[in-house]
Amino acid sequence: MKYFTTLFVFLAVFLQAQKIFVRGDIRKPVTFTYEDLKKYPIHEVKSIDILNHKMEFKKTLKNLKGVLLKDVLSQISFNVPTPKELSTYYLVCTAEDGYRVVYSWNELFNTEAGDRIMLITDENGTPASGTKEGITMITPGDRATGRRYVKNLSEIVIKKAD
Repeated sequence: MKYFTTLFVFLAVFLQAQKIFVRGDIRKPVTFTYEDLKKYPIHEVKSIDILNHKMEFKKTLKNLKGVLLKDVLSQISFNVPTPKELSTYYLVCTAEDGYRVVYSWNELFNTEAGDRIMLITDENGTPASGTKEGITMITPGDRATGRRYVKNLSEIVIKKAD
C-alpha cells in the first residue's frame, strides 16, 4: 500500500508540473503550464468519440473543457518579414512519448478547423493536471479523431517549409 501511495503522490506532482514548450522559428520560445492555459477563453465539447485510422471506436471523451490552440499561439511572434510568408509555416506537436502530429499555419489560423483544435484542460470534471493523459490536444472536426489525439502534449515546434 505504501508503494501505491508514493506512486500516486509522484504522479500527481509530475502531472501538475506538465509544461508545453513552444520553440522553433519564432522570436522567443515560450512555456505554458496548466495554470497558464486556464487564463484563455474556455470552450466546451459535450463528447467526442476517439476513432483510430481504421475508423474503429477506441473510447469516448466526455464533458471536455479546453482552450483553442490558436488562442494560445496568437501570443507567439513568428519570424516573418511579411504576413504573406505565414502560409509557409507549420507546427509539429509532440507528446511526451514522442507521438507527433502536424498542422499548417493556414489550417490553424485560416480554416474552421482552427476554431475547434483544443488543448483539453478538464475532462468530465477532472482537471487535466490530475489525469494520466495530462493536457491533451484534440481536433473534433477530424473523421479519425485518434490520429491527432495527442496525450501529454509536451512540445510545439514551429517551422518554415523549404
